[in-house]
Amino acid sequence: MVLAVVDDLMFSSKIRAVAERTGAAVRFARSREAALAEARSAAPRVVIIDLDRDALDPIGTIAAFKSDPALRTIRLVGYVSHVQAGRIAEAREAGCDSVLARSAFVNTLAELLAGAMEPHQP
Repeated sequence: MVLAVVDDLMFSSKIRAVAERTGAAVRFARSREAALAEARSAAPRVVIIDLDRDALDPIGTIAAFKSDPALRTIRLVGYVSHVQAGRIAEAREAGCDSVLARSAFVNTLAELLAGAMEPHQP
């Protein structure tokens, strides 16, 4: 299962459409609190975070995941406008496992979702 911390309707629709094509299960959260609660109850393999949306508190969300012993091993993938160099650095410093430009995120979304559905390898 993949958890998407996204409140942009265009990207939510893109993620849903690709999830349907790949057979991936995706849930959505629109706040840090909702993302943490969903992650605790659903145990996603990957959390996708829109780093451009300040209303989602993306850096605080990343830090909260990485500081929680039950959640810190979940793979965090953030996407952001390529011109947001400061935000990219902040996300990496907070512990985001992968930071992608929006275009790269869109181009690799099917692979990301399909990979999240593969059996876990210890």
